[in-house]
Amino acid sequence: MAGAAAGVVAADQVSKSLILASRVTAAGTGPVMVRLLRNTGASGGIEAGHPVLVTLVGLVISLGAVVLAIRVRSRVTALCLAAVCGGAIGNLSDRVLRAPGFGRGGVIDWIHVAGGGGSFNVADLAIQFGAIAAVVAMFAAEREPRIPKAQRPAGYT
Repeated sequence: MAGAAAGVVAADQVSKSLILASRVTAAGTGPVMVRLLRNTGASGGIEAGHPVLVTLVGLVISLGAVVLAIRVRSRVTALCLAAVCGGAIGNLSDRVLRAPGFGRGGVIDWIHVAGGGGSFNVADLAIQFGAIAAVVAMFAAEREPRIPKAQRPAGYT
């Protein structure tokens, strides 16, 4: 689980660093473009005037994802929750380490979807798809028949 979360954090931070190093503020035409934004709010700019509150909520979500990932029985669900955790940590690191200061920094959003889709980043994608996939995996796991421990073959988990 930790490896998957670390992979998401690395992909997110590397992509943000590349966009910042390129000094491109906007590029491309079509349905998906590059548009550099610093978002002090939550997804979609919600609560942009309250960056410390958004940072604290992000921290709670990260901790909740870790606790759930540790407690679930399904490896697939744990992997999905690791993606959520990695995405949350990626965005939290922006809030903590970027200007204007601890807990008030702006998240680097750079992927823009035309037609009002908003701007986001790799961490946001991991959070959204990880959460959806975790819910699907949990429902799928509930549909599987339960095998009593005494009847399980050797190596069954």
